[in-house]
Amino acid sequence: MEKALSEVGRGGLEAAAAAFILTVLLIPLLVPLARRVGLVDHPGGRKTHAAATPMVGGVAIALVSIPLALVMFHPSAPLLGLGAATLILLPAGVLDDRYNLNWVLRLAAQSAAALAMIYVGGVRVELIGSAFGLAHHTLGMLSVPFTVIATVGLINALNMADGVDGLVGGLTLAALAMLTAAAVYSGAADLACVLVLMMGSTAGFLVYNLRTPLRPRAHVFIGAGSEFLGLLIAWASFRLTQNPAHPVSPVLAPFLVAPPVVDCLVLIARRLRSGRSPFSADRNHIHHLLLDAGFSTTGAVSTLVALSVGLGAAAALAMHAHVPQGLFVTGFLGLTAAHYGLTSRRERSIGLLDRLARVARRPGGRTAVASRRDRAGRDARAHHL
Repeated sequence: MEKALSEVGRGGLEAAAAAFILTVLLIPLLVPLARRVGLVDHPGGRKTHAAATPMVGGVAIALVSIPLALVMFHPSAPLLGLGAATLILLPAGVLDDRYNLNWVLRLAAQSAAALAMIYVGGVRVELIGSAFGLAHHTLGMLSVPFTVIATVGLINALNMADGVDGLVGGLTLAALAMLTAAAVYSGAADLACVLVLMMGSTAGFLVYNLRTPLRPRAHVFIGAGSEFLGLLIAWASFRLTQNPAHPVSPVLAPFLVAPPVVDCLVLIARRLRSGRSPFSADRNHIHHLLLDAGFSTTGAVSTLVALSVGLGAAAALAMHAHVPQGLFVTGFLGLTAAHYGLTSRRERSIGLLDRLARVARRPGGRTAVASRRDRAGRDARAHHL
């Protein structure tokens, strides 16, 4: 652990700083190109942003982080596999942003990216038996389909969370930080260095996407990058939990991105139950419920990121305390079932969250001021539209 921490301190922080600076510099260069080719998100319908916004954040992250990682670190097979998967996933995502591809084509591209990660990089899920009391059991011939399904699931979970300024970037930054800590703990210095680099690039994107008192709206959106970030988290989770030398169980991974994964599973189940496409759009995501309950955009993002960190940290502590791994599976299923039940009636859900928002807000406090400002901004945008 100490050796890994030393290596990350020497090489990882330098790589993160370089990734941050390059991403901050690249995004303004991509914005005019995005406007020229129509790669912008226009307001209207469920979308409440005030102006057409370029969707280049994810492209910038990928264009900076993958080449920089290959240059600064040893171009190992797993890293080359991530690069090959990105070459498939990112163009498909850009085409989807521009032309709104059919969901079948999107799933095909995501599956192809997962297969590239598997067969080029050798990154796959094989060991999950410890969660079911079968420590040495492997998936065998089910390894590839299970890995594809898990990867596509994470990609779409992050993609579905892309509905509030700063949310996808914040959740990814939190997940990468927790994965980095787990990698350092297990002695995987090479993986930790790559993850710290990715954190730097993601932070560079958030400079333009996260709302601040000086910037009331995002200047760029993540676009296809939400899918890339889902792929990245899947890749890192599989690398960390599938190496017998790394004492990190696969059951930890879902807890590192629990809010978007649970929300994705619940929404897909609810849409299928009502006879709708699992990829149909609506305003029933947890971030939409928080906003409708009176949370500010910043408050909703902070709440979900804090929840993600809290669940991930609690799971890590439970694992360190040698809690039986079968209980992790039970706990995650319980979280999903609880979320399904609590959000089964939208009005009731908003009422519960509204009471939580009132507890969080104090008269004249920062949260109340931010909430009033956000409501005023939404009213102004509605009047403008």
